[in-house]
Amino acid sequence: MASSQGWTAKQNKRFENALAIFDKDTPDRWQNLARAVGGKTVEEVKRHYEKLVEDVKQIEEGHVPLPNYRNVATMGSSIRGYSYMDEENRMKALSLQ
Repeated sequence: MASSQGWTAKQNKRFENALAIFDKDTPDRWQNLARAVGGKTVEEVKRHYEKLVEDVKQIEEGHVPLPNYRNVATMGSSIRGYSYMDEENRMKALSLQ
């Protein structure tokens, strides 16, 4: 049973995970991807992949500005329950420094 509606966050995550498993040399790749996503046809999965490839191309060519995360997060600040720390303190916390 396929859906012509948009993709849910769960379907997108399943799609991403399945792409990591079923590479371009996998026999029946598109059928496997559609089965892993659930609720999408092979054609819908192919179109979704083509859109992803185009999005990546646009990013790599500099047509999409990258977010500036450094200005958002500072030591001790939090946004919606997420706590941030600077790189030095993060490395200490991970015992990598």
